[in-house]
Amino acid sequence: MANGTGILSAGTVGMATPEVARRTWPRWLALGIGMVAVAVLAVAWEAAGARLLLGALGLFLAVRGAVLLRGARSGAVDGELAGRARSLGTGAVAVGAAGLGVAAASASLAATVLLVGVPVLLLATAAGLLVRGGTARRGGLALLLWSVLVTGLLVVTGLAQDWARAAGVATVVAALAVAVLGVPLLIGAVNLRAVATAPAPAPVRSGCGGCACGAGGCGS
Repeated sequence: MANGTGILSAGTVGMATPEVARRTWPRWLALGIGMVAVAVLAVAWEAAGARLLLGALGLFLAVRGAVLLRGARSGAVDGELAGRARSLGTGAVAVGAAGLGVAAASASLAATVLLVGVPVLLLATAAGLLVRGGTARRGGLALLLWSVLVTGLLVVTGLAQDWARAAGVATVVAALAVAVLGVPLLIGAVNLRAVATAPAPAPVRSGCGGCACGAGGCGS
């Protein structure tokens, strides 16, 4: 997302230069609006919501993977980072293409993929956060609890009603997650735009530290 950095922290926005902010904030804004729009449409369009979500995710992964591969081939990154970018890019393109293929092939198959994939992705993300410390670990505990509740809800819905209904619930949960991830992007875009449009600081005249200006100037 947005240049592949860890983008959603206040520190990242605060360290951005005006030039980087001007280049980045429109992409964050477009991506955030797109994510929220896809989530809302997926919930409203019940017949094709799963296909829309899976197709959008597949498209994002395929494009992101292609960007990583292009960076590795162009020499923008080198050494160990180039190998890692190449591996991640290849995997993202493959998974993205598979998601696009499933979304185009069948609505029921796309719903089944979300039914299985949503709990797995939530649990895997929670496990990844739990191995870290501090705030990330606390977030991982909260996400783990949420993941267990969602998984239980899907299983109970599938057994008590039918698995098609459970797949619909998984689609709603996935749409909610996409919308939640889109909101910080919108906030970050607003903050970056403020950095991009901030006036440049006034240049300091060489030879003057400002210490004697209040007393009538350096000559005094």
